[in-house]
Amino acid sequence: MLTSMRMLIIIPTYNEIENIGNLISTIFSNVPEANILVIDDNSADGTGNLVDNLSENDSRIKIIHRNKKLGLGTAYKQGFLYAVENKYDYVMEMDADFSHNPKDIIRFLKAIKDSDVVVGSRYNEQGRVKNWPLARLLLSYFANLYARFLTGIPIRDLTSGFKAYRINVIKNILMKKISSDGYGFQIETLFWTSQLKFKTIEIPITFTERSSGKSKMNKSIIYEAFWVVLKLAFYKYYNT
Repeated sequence: MLTSMRMLIIIPTYNEIENIGNLISTIFSNVPEANILVIDDNSADGTGNLVDNLSENDSRIKIIHRNKKLGLGTAYKQGFLYAVENKYDYVMEMDADFSHNPKDIIRFLKAIKDSDVVVGSRYNEQGRVKNWPLARLLLSYFANLYARFLTGIPIRDLTSGFKAYRINVIKNILMKKISSDGYGFQIETLFWTSQLKFKTIEIPITFTERSSGKSKMNKSIIYEAFWVVLKLAFYKYYNT
């Protein structure tokens, strides 16, 4: 455990009232020393209000309210800026819907001792995906193959949203022009950590499809990731 270091867990939310309260309490039961930053995109179901109430009684809980749905990528960038400004040592990304197991955070903390970035991987040895239909599993798996082949990033799960970073990595990422909002954001960040030679490792996780709430996946996110990969491939080709 990194008890002497300050860690921030960033959780973007949009209509996650069924999950967010239980998720926060489960995180703290595993890593009570962590701080949590919720970035809420004006949820219509009261997610932001619930987190406001929780934060009034627990200084470890922070929230940023945004006035409309602005996307995953901009949420994480705003969270990264918050982490730098408030002098955190480590930053984690995770989803709000329990698809990422809070018990795994302890494994991330152990792994980050010897690396700069830790990726929770569904597609390396021992990684698993639960409750996805075959079509979505194949789409995700082959999208990762496509991205890895074109960009040359030596990571099997480039679209993972379960990650840990040292703060120096975050500072460097923020200096790059990252424009994606969906899974393309995850690919872009790993592209730059690879280009900047940060030590990145993958640890296996079991990703479990949400049981409550609605998935945010849509066709525009898929198209965005497709074009982002091409853009990164061209950048690498003309700059190496």
